Amino acid sequence: MKEPDPSSPLTLKDIARQAGVSLATVDRVLHNRPGVRPDTVRRVREAIERNSFQPHVAAAELARGRARRFAFVMPSGPNPFMQQIESYLGEMTGWLSARRLAVEIVATDVFDASVLAASLEALIGGDYDGVAVVALDHPSVRAAVNDLVDAGTKVVTLVSDVPSSRRNHYIGIDNIAAGRTAGALVGRLVGPRTGASPGKVAIVAGSQGLRDHAERIFGFNQVISAEFSHLEVLPVLEGRDEDERSQQMLARLFSKHADIVGLYNVGAGTQGVAKALGDSGREKQVVFVGHDVTVLTRKLLLQGVMDAAISQNPGHEARAAVRVLLSLARGEPILIEQEKIRIDIVMRDNLP
Repeated sequence: MKEPDPSSPLTLKDIARQAGVSLATVDRVLHNRPGVRPDTVRRVREAIERNSFQPHVAAAELARGRARRFAFVMPSGPNPFMQQIESYLGEMTGWLSARRLAVEIVATDVFDASVLAASLEALIGGDYDGVAVVALDHPSVRAAVNDLVDAGTKVVTLVSDVPSSRRNHYIGIDNIAAGRTAGALVGRLVGPRTGASPGKVAIVAGSQGLRDHAERIFGFNQVISAEFSHLEVLPVLEGRDEDERSQQMLARLFSKHADIVGLYNVGAGTQGVAKALGDSGREKQVVFVGHDVTVLTRKLLLQGVMDAAISQNPGHEARAAVRVLLSLARGEPILIEQEKIRIDIVMRDNLP
C-alpha cells in the first residue's frame, strides 16, 4: 500500500470516503442540515475528529500553493524515548496533511557539538519553515541555531534547551524540577532500606553538555545536599546514552564502591545501567530511579529492579513541537498552557 504524501491536503472527498458516504452528505453534516441519519452523522464526525480535519484551515493552507516543511533534528542511535517521539510524529499524517505540512527527520550525533552544528547549518537555505532540535548547549550549536533564525527559519528546542540562543521556543519539562524530584525519591526511598546510615549515590548521564541532563543533575544535587546530607553523590558518569558504555562504566564503579545505595540514570542507556546493577547482585539493595516509560523501564519497574521513572509524555512533545512551529510560521499566538509538558512520577503500582 502506497504511503500517503504528507504534503497532500486532506479534502472533503477523503472524509466522505473514510465515512462511506457521499460528498453531499458530508456537506450536510458540516452545516448541520437535516435529512441525515444519526448513525451517518456519527460516522462523518468520527472521521473528521480522527483526522483533526478543519475545512477552513485546509482551504487556507491549500491557497498558499506550497506545503510548509519542518525538520526534526533527532539523536541517531537507539534511544527509546526519542524513537517514541518520532513514532508519534508518524501517527500525525492526517493532521499534517490537512494543514499542508511535511515533517522530515534528520538523525545526527547530538552529543558531538561540531556534528550537530553542521547538521543545523546544512538546513539553512533548504526551504524549511521550521526546525525542532534536541540541542546540545554549546557555543557552536548556539551559533548554528542563531544562523537559522537569522535566515528566517523558526526554531524550537525539543527536550534539551539552548536558552542563550535566539531559538523561538522550548518544548520540554522543567528539568531542574525533574532532577529535584529524582533526588527526593532516591533520598526518601533509600531511608527505609538503610536508615540514616551513610552511603553513596551513583549518577549516569548521557552528557552534561546536554542542557536537560545538566539541569537534572543540578536539581538532584540540590535536594540531596540540602535534605539527605548523609548521602555522598559520586562524580557523574557520562555514558552518551549508550547501553554498553553505561554498563562498563557503572560496573567499574560498583567494583570500587561497595556502599552504593542509590542510582540515578539521567538519560537513556537504561538497559546497560540495569545490567550492571544486576551483575553486581545489588538490584534489591540499591534504589534505582530513571526517566521515561518505555518497554524496558516498564519491565524493570514490574520486576522491582527500578523503583521509579520520572516521565514526560512523548506524544504531547511531538504534537506540541509541530503546533508551536505552525503557530510561529503563521504568526499566531502560542497556547502556552496547552503546550506545557508535565512531569509525572511513575512506579510499579501506577504504570499507565
